[in-house]
Amino acid sequence: MSQLINEITKQFMGPNSSLSIKSGDTVKIYQKIKEGSKERIQTFQGLVIRTDNSSSHLSRITIRRIASGVGVEKSFLVNSPLVSKIEILRRSKVRRNYLSYMRQRTGKAARLSSIDFDKVKVNKVLNVVPPAETTE
Repeated sequence: MSQLINEITKQFMGPNSSLSIKSGDTVKIYQKIKEGSKERIQTFQGLVIRTDNSSSHLSRITIRRIASGVGVEKSFLVNSPLVSKIEILRRSKVRRNYLSYMRQRTGKAARLSSIDFDKVKVNKVLNVVPPAETTE
């Protein structure tokens, strides 16, 4: 039964599922926004404070940023068709999955120590082509 479930969930995995997004990462998300008949791409950049179900097709990340002096948090489904691209800009050293303490911190107290990583290798999206069905 679990093999059947795994096969079905693989169909819904998007191109962003190959990214290893962790708490403490600073990411830029490109999201499709529909306004009437027009469609545009809007970016949202911030700190990942929470990751849920990272290996599932229902994986979700919560991103926090400060906009006009007010903290704004948005939650995104990683494999959603509305999320066109995710870029990891910075990695930080954290020891928790849920960084709720970042809500109370501002200024220098909100800094996290960064980790060196290969941006090109991490942000590479694998273009997976589904195998063509054969009729014999």
